[in-house]
Amino acid sequence: MVHENKTIIEKAGELYYQYGIKSITMDDVARELGISKKTLYQFVKNKTDLVKKVVDFEIRKRTGEFKELNKSKLNAIEELFEVKRQINYMLEKHNPSMHYDLRKYYPDIFKRLQVSKREGMFKSIIFNLAKGKKEGLYRKEIDNEIIARIQVARAENVDESSYVSIRDYTSRKFFSELFIYHIRGIANSKGIRFLEDNIDKLKIKE
Repeated sequence: MVHENKTIIEKAGELYYQYGIKSITMDDVARELGISKKTLYQFVKNKTDLVKKVVDFEIRKRTGEFKELNKSKLNAIEELFEVKRQINYMLEKHNPSMHYDLRKYYPDIFKRLQVSKREGMFKSIIFNLAKGKKEGLYRKEIDNEIIARIQVARAENVDESSYVSIRDYTSRKFFSELFIYHIRGIANSKGIRFLEDNIDKLKIKE
């Protein structure tokens, strides 16, 4: 039952990410899964319930990935490049239509997703800054909370910018420059040396 439910949620998520939410009906989901709509409704109450489950699944998946990353033996700078790689993967399947549909037709679910993303991002940045300081790669004097708030605000405000488009923000080159810019701003001389000595190797992991 759990496995089947997960398959339904993952398939629905794939369809939403590819085509947006509004254009995908419950009939479409059932057809893609090769099941009847009656069977589909044994797992979810309605489309809103399915959208909620898709979003909750993505939140749990993203949280799990970053928790695993925090357990890794990478140093703080290597960890940031791994975060960038994971975000690049997510951005590759990003469909503005899904984002738009979620915000317009499912505002409560959209709000929960935004709060989860904000809190997760903030905690991840705070953790990385503390780790980098402990490893002697980041400047001791920087204020972790201020830097984290700036980074979160920058990520959230891209949707409102008329100067930087979503296409810009989701490009690998743009995102790579943004990360390198961030690292150079927080790293001390040791951290910058590590970045410059390893940047080609780190970029290969993209």
